[in-house]
Amino acid sequence: MLPLRMLRIYYRRMRSEAPPLLPILRSRTQAGILATLLLNPGLELTQTELARRVDASVTSVSDEVRRLVQAGILASRTLGRARLIRAGQGPLVDALAEVVLRAFGPVQIVGEEFAMARAQLGGVIERVALFGSWAARYQGEPGHDPGDIDVLVVVTDVGVDRETIYAAADRSQRRLGRPVNPTVVTTTRWAGRGSGTDQLLDEITVRTLVPVALPTEPGTKGEA
Repeated sequence: MLPLRMLRIYYRRMRSEAPPLLPILRSRTQAGILATLLLNPGLELTQTELARRVDASVTSVSDEVRRLVQAGILASRTLGRARLIRAGQGPLVDALAEVVLRAFGPVQIVGEEFAMARAQLGGVIERVALFGSWAARYQGEPGHDPGDIDVLVVVTDVGVDRETIYAAADRSQRRLGRPVNPTVVTTTRWAGRGSGTDQLLDEITVRTLVPVALPTEPGTKGEA
């Protein structure tokens, strides 16, 4: 096991590397800031709140915010002692937001659409997560741009109306501009993962899983 000091250096380097999903950006911290604010244009956060959301130091976030505000991509205002950061406005910001949506939007968009499906189904959707190549790139594994989005949907009722789930996937696909493929399993089947008796779930389990938060109110935007 690496010493604590080496682990800190490793994770700091990971945050400073270009994100595999959009390597034209400076760092994963910058990508997290842009995804958080450009995909939620009405959202205002302090630098401390923003640092917590993107899992980075306040110093790193402050440096990135300064550059982005100077470029007009982000905007800021002072409220009391707090400095609030939000998305900027203009054609460049709109174009960049579209690119960021295609690259980093699946967590938020899938969360919004499947929250609606959960409400329609009476809460039988227990868990949603992303897996496959997109999830691997999101977690920092290098590789080509993923062609589609794989979604794991864990449900409590074996007789769930799958058409509602497929409709949520179709809506996500239209918003993201790439195929969204749901894999629906029951909680009982999911509990038996890793036992060697279910090849599909065994493969999903050993790969990267990115949890998706489902907003409690359909139509409410989740975190990026």
